[in-house]
Amino acid sequence: MASARVSESFILRTYPLREADLIVSYFTRDLGKRRGVAKRARKPASRFGGGLERLSYVRMHYFHRENRELDTLDGCESVQSGFSMTSDYDVSVALDFIAETSEHLLPAAEPNERYFRLLLALTGYLQNGGREALWPAVAYFTLWSVKLSGILGPLPMTQQEEELAGEILSTPLAKLSPRQWTRQTASGLRRSLVGLIEEHVERRLITVQYLETLD
Repeated sequence: MASARVSESFILRTYPLREADLIVSYFTRDLGKRRGVAKRARKPASRFGGGLERLSYVRMHYFHRENRELDTLDGCESVQSGFSMTSDYDVSVALDFIAETSEHLLPAAEPNERYFRLLLALTGYLQNGGREALWPAVAYFTLWSVKLSGILGPLPMTQQEEELAGEILSTPLAKLSPRQWTRQTASGLRRSLVGLIEEHVERRLITVQYLETLD
């Protein structure tokens, strides 16, 4: 028997299903990553509205049945939309990178409160900081995503990169200064961490090539 649930969730990815439906991959605070069918979500008058944009923070209403791969999504209430950040191309690419990496690294049905709070901090930081917040957010996320996923091992780093990693892990995201986090400053550490992420996913991340072209 299906049980009705409401979960704080981040939208990770959507896939078309038939003419008007979507399969939605979403990361819940209480049940971990799940997938569900959003019926008629592609219709203009959909009850989901813009709540299924990637990395939107929503309260997802759904029906969950044990031993079923897909939930039935009944609607969502937007808490923080990711739509407003898509007007800036650079920030939009960063959001795509965060969402795609999370989709690959997070196992199904395993709650991870710290990872959930990481996404909360990152989206709020990008919402408030815009383009200047991009490289602090990308560097911070790349390091913490592999750490919280349990795949971060010893990394070959220069002394500067080791100091940079130590600063990331010891400093709250909101206190990182954009002036100290240019693309050049964090590029070596970020390349090492992205390489580590790609070793643990089925294919190369499609967003990396776009991320590397940003100024």
